[in-house]
Amino acid sequence: MTSTQPAPERTDVEFDADGVTLRGWHYRPGTTDPAPVIVMCHGFAAVKEMYLDVYAEVFAAAGFHVLVYDNRNLGASGGEPRGEITPHDQIDDFRTAITFAETLPGVDAERIGIWGSSYSGGHVLVVAATDRRVRCVSAQVPVVDGDANFRQLVRADFVRGARAGFDEDRRARARGEAPAMIDVVNADPMAPSALPTPDSYFWFMGTHELRAPSYVNSCTLRSVERFSEYQPGAYIRLIAPTPLLMCVAEDDVLTPTKIAIDGFHDAREPKKLVVLPGGHFDAYVEGFAISSAVQVDWFTQHLQPGRAPA
Repeated sequence: MTSTQPAPERTDVEFDADGVTLRGWHYRPGTTDPAPVIVMCHGFAAVKEMYLDVYAEVFAAAGFHVLVYDNRNLGASGGEPRGEITPHDQIDDFRTAITFAETLPGVDAERIGIWGSSYSGGHVLVVAATDRRVRCVSAQVPVVDGDANFRQLVRADFVRGARAGFDEDRRARARGEAPAMIDVVNADPMAPSALPTPDSYFWFMGTHELRAPSYVNSCTLRSVERFSEYQPGAYIRLIAPTPLLMCVAEDDVLTPTKIAIDGFHDAREPKKLVVLPGGHFDAYVEGFAISSAVQVDWFTQHLQPGRAPA
């Protein structure tokens, strides 16, 4: 059956984040009345064409403005070195994106929601806990505990070598050398890569070929070091009274299911946990209808009171 619903209006936008130009899209809902806005960015090394557009279209069709952007040093956004992925910079940029979203025509700045997935799923936990402009948050398959996550992704007998590599990279940069680089994903799960799981390789490279030509399969080694030290779960208990939705995949090996659920238990009300079928990447494709519907309902409940969920 073919839908007759018109595609939401989308315009290219850009804004300044402390001297770095961040670029993305603004989706407008089909209304002239002031409407809430959802701010979105992607996970580790991913770019907005990797299915954020399909989420944004669903949110806009449900009556929301949506601001989608690429993180600094990735995709269409500026910043150097390319492939540098730093949590505290991305978190600060997210708050800058919220400020920019407040200025978009037709946005009701008193009704701001934020959405993140995987790495940015961790970021939105921090942003929701620290920025009270946020009235609702959805964290999909989030990173909650970087150390525990790292130790599940990297074989125990490889951890010492990885740490030594981080230290040597620091010494090399102190000597004026360029940052060491590493593949984001690799076909060989035993080869060095930031995300060493088979499903990561097939999703990133398949999506790159299908719909995201700007994706680059490389990041700085220190991005992996920072991932291993990242602790967004420390902020979970501080999110309340902002409503928190956490969507966790039942068979997630990249941001392991148990780690995410353990983190959710530390959150205070109001909160909701939804376990999605499949693995980490299924929410974007095979499980998209389920994951998007759950999140539309959540944002509608908390940002459009009185309006029935879709």
